[in-house]
Amino acid sequence: MKFKKMQGTGNDFLLLDGVKNKYKDCTTIAKKLCDRRYGVGGDGIIIAEESLVADIKMVYYNSDGSRGEMCGNGIRCFSKFVYEEGLVKKEEIKIETGDGIKIAYLNLEKDVVKSVTIYMGKARLNPEDIPVLSEKKKVLNEKIFLDNKEIKFSAVLIGVPHVVIIEKKLKEIDVNILGEKIEKNKIFPKRINVNFIEILDRNRISIKTWERGAGRTLACGTGSCSAVYIANLLNLVDSEVDVETEGGILKIKLIKDKVYMTGSAETTFKGEVVWE
Repeated sequence: MKFKKMQGTGNDFLLLDGVKNKYKDCTTIAKKLCDRRYGVGGDGIIIAEESLVADIKMVYYNSDGSRGEMCGNGIRCFSKFVYEEGLVKKEEIKIETGDGIKIAYLNLEKDVVKSVTIYMGKARLNPEDIPVLSEKKKVLNEKIFLDNKEIKFSAVLIGVPHVVIIEKKLKEIDVNILGEKIEKNKIFPKRINVNFIEILDRNRISIKTWERGAGRTLACGTGSCSAVYIANLLNLVDSEVDVETEGGILKIKLIKDKVYMTGSAETTFKGEVVWE
């Protein structure tokens, strides 16, 4: 099984060509390949498949084997992968995902993809879409209590479900403990991705993310988009924001409820796995 290891702002993935090869039991493949001690190591696997409605189809599995609708950093890596592998030779690629069709705009230098801008679609605030158990039309600055501590959160769906929690001192937050507890809280029927953010100024925020199905990651593209969207909705930031993740900077741009993300994608190495 041939693969390409790639990363986007520290979020790492294993890319597979599902156009030329057919893969069965992707849950098991994801668990084995993504194991950082007994496998290659990664936050997830991404498989390129043929699409009937777009140029190509992106199939994503988290490191725990669960299927993910979409992945923001992953789709940039996927765009670079399908272009440089010759699966789709276009500078503007329509990609079928579990959250609808996304559009990738490639920044090329001598036929090498240097960065990618993704049209992520429209943000959704309807609690039933996210989903989050709430009788309100929008979940903004709502409260939950964990370990006798009140936590204010807002919820949004951009590719996958996210909560955004605004903190004054991000470095004092234990992301691992709080992230896992919030992810599995009963008010989120399908679990949730958790983003802790600090507003640095109107055009800059810092973020730490706990991903559903993957745990603590250095960056999350959909999480960064969600953070900027919520912060803008609360009038804390402008419509163009640099997001300082633990793995690098993502540029997020809002045009009303449309969300655009720009960032890097890098090939780490290529390899082949032989199952014993």
